[in-house]
Amino acid sequence: MTYIFDGSLPGLLTAVFEWFERKPGKVVLKSIEIFQPEAFAESFTVTTNSEKADRVWAGLQKKLKKDWLLKFYCSYLSEIPEAYNHLFQFTLYIFQNEKGAESNYGNEHVIALAKFAKSVEREKHRMEAFIRFQHTADGIFYTSIDPDFNVLPLISNHFKNRYADQQWIIYDLKRKYGLHYNLNTVEEITISFTEGINKQKPAPSVMDEKEELYAVLWKDYFKSANIVARKNTKLHVQHVPRRYWKYLTEKQLS
Repeated sequence: MTYIFDGSLPGLLTAVFEWFERKPGKVVLKSIEIFQPEAFAESFTVTTNSEKADRVWAGLQKKLKKDWLLKFYCSYLSEIPEAYNHLFQFTLYIFQNEKGAESNYGNEHVIALAKFAKSVEREKHRMEAFIRFQHTADGIFYTSIDPDFNVLPLISNHFKNRYADQQWIIYDLKRKYGLHYNLNTVEEITISFTEGINKQKPAPSVMDEKEELYAVLWKDYFKSANIVARKNTKLHVQHVPRRYWKYLTEKQLS
């Protein structure tokens, strides 16, 4: 049987609740986005229920330590289609076994979650390291990103703490939502971009008049501090993959 859910975390947790209530046997969980009906296959559409989801999450909190709760959440944020079924099967496995079952790396779902979480956490750290803000004319620091995984929920606290005295916006162009820090709280936002606007790099007319000067000074400093004789491109790319260069001021052409 295939369980179909809406792709949300509460929906996934509701699917777990429904399985224990119905005990249908072997089930595969798929999101509605990738589900393809099969002629002779039985399916069940899960209706997301916040109360049922909260009960399952409370149960996981009792069974798992914080590091594994984070791995669970990171695996969900990976948005990898097969991750959803691994999360579903992992949760069934945890509830059906004694506390500490997540330490069994002989279980395919335990291994899968550890792998997904590692990739997402790596992306999180790279976003925290490579993001560069641009100062807009209205005093807000803005940057746009398009990460492989949905890491905005994971990097929020880092930037709130690091730039506590500045208003900023980090916008995920791929997922079409962002975070806005207003000096007090971080709120989720969406932006309606004017057609034809450069979402990655705002036009000079909306930037602070000193922003271009700061960019030039930074590039000059980077060039002067760079020791050509010690240049190791292969090692550099290992630490700063080319796909992140678009975020770095020093990598932009003059």
